[in-house]
Amino acid sequence: MRTQLLSLAFALFSILPITGQKGIFRVPFDFPLYLSGNFAELRSNHFHGGLDFKTQGVEGKPLYCPADGYISRISVAPGGYGNALYITHDNGYTTVHGHLQRFLPEVAALVREHQYKYETFPLDTTLTPSRFPVKRGQLVAWAGNSGYSFGPHLHMEVRLTETNEPVDPLVFYKDELKDTRPPRAHRIKLYPMKGRGVVGGAGKDNVCYFGKGNRVSQEITAWGEVGVGLSANDYMDGTHNTYGVHTVRLLVDGREVFSSVADRFSFAENRMINSWTDYAEYQTRRRWYMKSFIAPGNPLRMLRAEGEGRGIVTIDEERTYHFVYILSDLHGNTSHYTFELKGRQAMIEPAIPQGGSILRHDVDNLVTCCPGMELAIPRGMLYDDAGLHVSASPDADAYSAVYTLGTDVVPLHGYCPLAIKVWPEESWSRMDAPEELDASLPISAKGVSERITSPWPTLPPAYASKLYVAQRRGGWTGSVGGRYEKGWMKASVRELGGDFFVAIDTVPPTLIPLSPAQWSRTGIIRLSVADSQTGLAHYRATLDGRWTLMEYASKNRRLTVRLADSPLKRDGSLHTLRITVADGVGNITTQDYKVRW
Repeated sequence: MRTQLLSLAFALFSILPITGQKGIFRVPFDFPLYLSGNFAELRSNHFHGGLDFKTQGVEGKPLYCPADGYISRISVAPGGYGNALYITHDNGYTTVHGHLQRFLPEVAALVREHQYKYETFPLDTTLTPSRFPVKRGQLVAWAGNSGYSFGPHLHMEVRLTETNEPVDPLVFYKDELKDTRPPRAHRIKLYPMKGRGVVGGAGKDNVCYFGKGNRVSQEITAWGEVGVGLSANDYMDGTHNTYGVHTVRLLVDGREVFSSVADRFSFAENRMINSWTDYAEYQTRRRWYMKSFIAPGNPLRMLRAEGEGRGIVTIDEERTYHFVYILSDLHGNTSHYTFELKGRQAMIEPAIPQGGSILRHDVDNLVTCCPGMELAIPRGMLYDDAGLHVSASPDADAYSAVYTLGTDVVPLHGYCPLAIKVWPEESWSRMDAPEELDASLPISAKGVSERITSPWPTLPPAYASKLYVAQRRGGWTGSVGGRYEKGWMKASVRELGGDFFVAIDTVPPTLIPLSPAQWSRTGIIRLSVADSQTGLAHYRATLDGRWTLMEYASKNRRLTVRLADSPLKRDGSLHTLRITVADGVGNITTQDYKVRW
């Protein structure tokens, strides 16, 4: 079904060409354009959906409408795009403008009306064409730094209105941006297929660097099936930023075996970036490698590979195989990088799955252990078959057994249900594990809906409401949430690798006033909020008992109340500001502050 939907989306999205579109959109600013980010750059769990235009290092630059249309959607969020406008145009496209400082007065008035009506800072509202029609070149907002932004800039997307799929905005602004610099490759990483290939002579972790003449000089030997990954960036004139590479082609002995073209994608494809790139390498070392081969369960449309090998090269002759990477950008700048693999017969060790268990990408998988843990991985959630070893152990800081779901970090395409039994209350000394930890591990391809977990004695609500499922990998521990149900904690996970266990959070968030001596003078009240376990889930402010708008910025965990925007009139009176914050399991902190206004 997923493949059919993607095929349909591709057919729809191919109707409207995106080449030769000069002049369709006006430039967003009245000053020279430079980019800090380009389309489809590699990001954590997603592709960058647009262009990031620099705003000369400051907020408040006027933003002009790209083409005739109407404001079709307004959103305000503590993260993400922050303050954002969506403009539906008469030409078949919709543009998105994110991280704005402020809206037009009439738009801001509507936003404020909704926020006070529904007593919420975040909002997302759609509008009819007649509410806010706009013309090409009209002032529509001011650029800023709101949301998950760490410097003033404009995030701009161009989407096909019919399918809501992003396309590369650089097509429309290519002539406005100078670029004479070609993409540059840094290194390759070789991936011998487990049980089917072997590599020798490469560097640490099978990584080789390009040197003089854009070549890898060292001798690399290989036998069997081998894939290649590439680390590369693009560059532009007038900036020190690095960008994603638009087009990558890999040729072996003059024949193209793989190509990627970062020109468009759908939001349903976003997490497929975790299969195209080396997910474990990014999670552990923060290094990006784009694989030049395609996993069998990854239908990402911007990737192409010849034949059944899906870009994997078979080295089965004792000779030299010549590899060439060709990198290019939309301005026509091109670079070539070469390396060689020498075919040399070698023993290929058979693939031995961890724990003797295999998860298949093309069936439903059910993983159980002890039997205090169940994980359902439906068909389509894995991009490739994966070995998995599951173990259970006691832990003094856990309220269940600690389940290790493999040591390799494996991405999942979507959320998969995980259930972990909570130890009975009498076992909460947690120093001794129940006998169940000696049970065996079965992995099956049964229909995941057929399995029903058996209940344990129910915990008192006061305890049960404070439990959550924690994930631990390396030195990092975080919450994946969850709910308590008949002796089980049920949550959802989007990756394998590391420890999963039940933890308890009884500590409420902490509020830290920032420069309170200045509050009455400036009328701007700022506080920092901290929570070390389940994170901030709810926040609310009242002035003299009446709800008042309080902004939250997730990037720095700051709460802000602006008294000038409240219903209060400034007459020097003393007022009570009450702020309430709650974490992911309902621990609440409430503080009252006196402020004169």
